[in-house]
Amino acid sequence: MTRFLLALVLTATLAGCGFHLRNKLMLPADTAAVQVVSTAPYSELVKLLRRGLQASGAQLADPDSTGPASQLQVVSERWGDLPIAIDAQGRAQEYSLRYAVIFIFRREDGSELVPQQVIELSRDYVSPPTDATGTTTEREILADELRREMSASIMRRIDSVVRAELEHGRAPAKPGTTPVETPVEMPAATPASTTPTPAVPAVVPQGR
Repeated sequence: MTRFLLALVLTATLAGCGFHLRNKLMLPADTAAVQVVSTAPYSELVKLLRRGLQASGAQLADPDSTGPASQLQVVSERWGDLPIAIDAQGRAQEYSLRYAVIFIFRREDGSELVPQQVIELSRDYVSPPTDATGTTTEREILADELRREMSASIMRRIDSVVRAELEHGRAPAKPGTTPVETPVEMPAATPASTTPTPAVPAVVPQGR
C-alpha cells in the first residue's frame, strides 16, 4: 500500500512539472517543421512527443499536412511484463514492466538526421496473486510514468546525437547545397640546380 501511494504521489508530481530539456532542442538551422508519425497517431506517446518538441523550441508541422516536413517516426512500441519474484507456492508476485520504443528522425527529403534508435525502460511492481485490482491500478500508473520518461529520453537522444554530429562537423548537408571545398596545399617545387654545366670542347678537324 505504501509503495502504491508513493507511486501515486510521484505520478502527480511528474504530471505537474513534466520532463524538460535544460536547453532548447539542437537541430540544424535548415530543418523543416517536424511531424510526429506513428502507426498509432493518437497514442499518448505521440501526444507527449509533440508537446515536448513544442516546449523545446522546435517548429511543429500540422499532423494532416502533406507539405514538406521533417519526420520523427515512432517505428514501434512494445510492452512486456517479466516475472522477477515468486511466492512459496511458485506464483509470480513481482514483475518488471518493460517498455521499448524504436524511432528514427528524418529530414524533409527522407535522409536520416538521427539514425534508427532503440530505447528501453523498465519499472518493477508488486502483484500479489490475491489482489488483482490494486495491481492493475499500480501498473497503469507506472505505464503512464514510463511514457513520460520515454518521451523525454527520445528528446534527449535526438539532442545528443545532433549535437555530437554538429560538433564534429558530420551533420548531413541539405541536398542542393554546395559543399565547401578545402584548399589542398601543393608541395613546393624543387628549385632548379644553379651549378653551371661544364662546356664541351669543340672538335676541330686537322688538315691533311
